[in-house]
Amino acid sequence: MSTTINPPVLVGVDGSDAATEALRWAAIDAVRHRAPLHIVYGIGAPMDFGPGIAFDPIDYDTYRATGTAAVNAARDHATAAAAPIGDLDIATFVIDAPPIPVLLDRSKEARMLVVGTRGLGAFRRGLLGSVSTAVARHAHCPVAVIPEPENDKADRLLGPVLLGVDGSPSATRAIEVAYDQAAHREVALRAVLTWSEFNRYTARDDMQKEAEELLSESLAGYAENYPDLQVERLVVEDRPARRLLAEAEYAQLIVLGSRGRGGFAGMTLGSVSQAVLHATDCPLIIARTEN
Repeated sequence: MSTTINPPVLVGVDGSDAATEALRWAAIDAVRHRAPLHIVYGIGAPMDFGPGIAFDPIDYDTYRATGTAAVNAARDHATAAAAPIGDLDIATFVIDAPPIPVLLDRSKEARMLVVGTRGLGAFRRGLLGSVSTAVARHAHCPVAVIPEPENDKADRLLGPVLLGVDGSPSATRAIEVAYDQAAHREVALRAVLTWSEFNRYTARDDMQKEAEELLSESLAGYAENYPDLQVERLVVEDRPARRLLAEAEYAQLIVLGSRGRGGFAGMTLGSVSQAVLHATDCPLIIARTEN
């Protein structure tokens, strides 16, 4: 991630409804953090990112005109979304390259990368777009994946920020992001750590105590920096993704690490983050670190 004093919140747009919701979320997050908002339109058909991919020739004049119209409209949407909170510094970019490599490159200098995905109903879960999937796996900064809102989930705006903890370095970054998000939203933080007896020969009471101690150690020191933040702790025997998805029904945001330690109680956030990413209809931050 950028080491500059005030790195931007970066959002990719393409004119779709899903991108507009991501833009609204990004604008509000940027103004809360007094950070600039960078709106990026990459010219080229979205596709999986990887070596050996060839791109068909593109009529850049036509696509550039479409991109310019998209970022101009996005600027207006972002300004309106941020207005109730404060003024927003916005920069727009139309770049002659496909969106995935553009966003990944610019994520090196960003505070947060925000992308949208289509709404995930009961029969469409797991159908993430290639852009959101690729940046969640490869970005150099935390990635927020924002689904289109569902009318029956409006009460989520009053819910807590949900945090998955497992004691790994990646989860440490998630803790930092989650505390920051909860404080700026002025809502509670709900920290969840699960454990399992699978392949372990220890009494359940001892495993519960061990997990509670790990959660306490993981959160130690943050109370001093966030003295007014309400923190709810949940330590429970369960599969991590299942518990997080259940808790997410009442949360306004989920924050997870990009990979876990793999050794404690099955809370491997690498697999868990992917499972939650493809199953939830709640906004989700994958707290990626520079790689």
